[in-house]
Amino acid sequence: MTQLVPLAKEIDENKVTPGVLGFIVFAVMAAGVWALMKSMNRHMRKVDFEEPTDAEGDGKDAAPLGGAAHPQRG
Repeated sequence: MTQLVPLAKEIDENKVTPGVLGFIVFAVMAAGVWALMKSMNRHMRKVDFEEPTDAEGDGKDAAPLGGAAHPQRG
């Protein structure tokens, strides 16, 4: 084993490292996060939300906070 790592002065057999498998798992997770962020950005660009300004509506025509669009007719 020491022939494969010429720059290492000594190899500790009790030392545990993530190794190649750990790197592959980390790289796959990073690629997944990158793909999710790219997809989220694409979907967020499609959202067309325009908040009404004070000049467009003064709030008198808005629905009451209770959520009812029209008052009850009795």
